[in-house]
Amino acid sequence: MGKSTLFNCLSNAKAQSANFPFCTIEPNLGTITVPDERLNKLEALVKPQRVVPTTIEIVDIAGLVKGASKGEGLGNQFLANIRETDAIIHVIRCFDDPNVVHVDGSVNPVRDKETIDFELILKDLETIDKKIQRVEKMAKTGGDKEAKKTYEVLSVYKKHLESGQPARSARVEKEDKKYASDSYLLTDKPVLYVCNVDEGSVVTGNKYVDALGDAVKNEKAEVLVIAAAIEAEIAQLDSFEDRQAFLEELGLKESGVSKLIKAAYRLLNLSTYFTAGEKEVRAWTITKGMKAPEAAGVIHTDFEKGFIRAEVINYDNFVKFGSEQAAKEAGKMAVEGREYVVEDGDVMHFRFNV
Repeated sequence: MGKSTLFNCLSNAKAQSANFPFCTIEPNLGTITVPDERLNKLEALVKPQRVVPTTIEIVDIAGLVKGASKGEGLGNQFLANIRETDAIIHVIRCFDDPNVVHVDGSVNPVRDKETIDFELILKDLETIDKKIQRVEKMAKTGGDKEAKKTYEVLSVYKKHLESGQPARSARVEKEDKKYASDSYLLTDKPVLYVCNVDEGSVVTGNKYVDALGDAVKNEKAEVLVIAAAIEAEIAQLDSFEDRQAFLEELGLKESGVSKLIKAAYRLLNLSTYFTAGEKEVRAWTITKGMKAPEAAGVIHTDFEKGFIRAEVINYDNFVKFGSEQAAKEAGKMAVEGREYVVEDGDVMHFRFNV
């Protein structure tokens, strides 16, 4: 409850928001600007012609009810849409209001979470069983080592799912996950729980938030507390100053939307590097651990193909010395090769030849 309201606040798209179940039928796709205070600082120092923040895409998908794995409600469509995403943000109602209906008739965030889990687990079991049937004979009768290993890994997932646990918490070694990667297990996707609360609970939380936090404590998943109604009010304010004043009145340092975007960025294992010049200061999204040539390829494939070297200034050093030239003169510009792992916040220039 509240996911479409949050979606509207997060993105430039305007999803329908109404007080009845299954308000969202077709998935809404929005592009979110990732808030990053470092970009503002670089803009102040470099004074470029334009500033381009980095973005991520978010999809508002129809709700799900019991029996979705068998096609109940909008189940088949929900499961098809969720399969295409990289992570799940699960917005759960954690407030009382007799004027806002609940699809199951009462407020119970743990039950709501378990409804989703149960349906996704059932669908994953169906997927695993089909794949096991395909590889079992080769694994048991032939000398196909790949088939044998695939069967073993799938069997671990199957047993774990049958115990009612999501695939993401199964004890499968990182290098072995590839044997099930083409199954695109729904419960293997990282998840972020968002508790949609009333205004009075946005700072302190409430019994529903506590109950959900206790239920997910073994999942290593982040739990955020957000009041979608407040976020909708903030979204209507025109200036940054007005929004900050509104937040301060509520005892908040930053909006729930800002916290949510940053949490989603962490959830996807993403980081940011910057390019900074007179024409443009820009943030670029990469996966953590990405090496310099791959990071260059995010700008253009030619940069990766013809990569020669990267000139790198740590963000803190760039700010400390006030400019690229000053950082370079202070010996704080590093020249890095193909094996350099890009750090979050690096300010980079790429040299390439095609």
